[in-house]
Amino acid sequence: MKKKNTLTRILIYIVLIIVAFTMLFPFLWMLSSSVKLDKDIFAFPIQWIPENPVWSNYRDIWTRIPLATFIKNTAKITLIVTFLQLLTSSFAAYAFSKLHFRGRDFLFMAYIATIAVPWQAYMVPQFIMMRSFGLNNTHLAIILLQAFSAFGVFMMRQFYQGIPDSLIEAARIDGMNDYQIYGRIMVPLSKPAISTLTIFTFVNTWNDFLGPLLYLTRDELKTIQIGLRMFITQYSAEYGLIMAASVVVLIPVLIVFLSLQKHFVQGVAATGVKG
Repeated sequence: MKKKNTLTRILIYIVLIIVAFTMLFPFLWMLSSSVKLDKDIFAFPIQWIPENPVWSNYRDIWTRIPLATFIKNTAKITLIVTFLQLLTSSFAAYAFSKLHFRGRDFLFMAYIATIAVPWQAYMVPQFIMMRSFGLNNTHLAIILLQAFSAFGVFMMRQFYQGIPDSLIEAARIDGMNDYQIYGRIMVPLSKPAISTLTIFTFVNTWNDFLGPLLYLTRDELKTIQIGLRMFITQYSAEYGLIMAASVVVLIPVLIVFLSLQKHFVQGVAATGVKG
C-alpha cells in the first residue's frame, strides 16, 4: 500500500512538472526571442541561448516608440482602477452580506447577472454614452467604466459571508457604526480576498487592449498594449522588439503577483469554500 501511494505521488509530480513546463514554455521562448534578430526567432530547432545576443533590442524599444509614456499611462490607469474596484467592491460586498434591507438579494442577483453579458454586446452603446459626456479620448472614460466590478463584489461577498455575524453585532453594541465596522473589522480581516482581487484587477487592467483602443487615439494618451502594435509596420513585424518590450511590460505584473501570492492562495481557498 505504501509503495502504491509513493508511485501515485511520483506520477502526480511528473504530471505537474510537465504541466508547469508547458505553461512556462511561451515565457521562456519570449525571453529568448527578446535578444535575437527577427530572422532567428522562428528558426528550428529553437536556439534557447543565442550565440550573439542582441541586447540592443532593449535599448531600441525606448527610442523607437514613447515606451516610457505608454508605461506611465498604463500604470496611472491600472493603479486608479485597482484602487476604485477594491473600494467599491468591498464596500458593496459589506452591504450585500451584513446589512439587511428590502430587495437586497434581488439587487445582488441582478448585479451579478451582468457577468453573463459579454462586454462586446454593449461596448458600442457604452462608447456612445462616453462620447456624449465629452469623455472620449480621455483616461477618465476608461477609469469610470472599470471602477466597478460585479465579479469583485461577488468574490468579496463570498469572503464576508464567512465572518461571523456575532462579531458585527458585538461591534454595534460597542457603539460602532457601519463605516467603522467596515474600516476597522471587515477590511483588516479580508486581506486574502483583497489581495486576490488586487491581482485579478491589476492584471486585467494592465493587459487591457480593446478598451484603450476604442477610447484613446492620441499617442500621448495610449497604453502599453496599444504601443506594442507600433512595432508592427505595414510590411513586417519587428518581433525582437515586440518580445523585448513584452518582457519589460511583464515585470510589474510579476512583482504584484509575487508580492501577494501568499494572500492570493488564501483568498482563492477562502472565497471558494465560504458563503
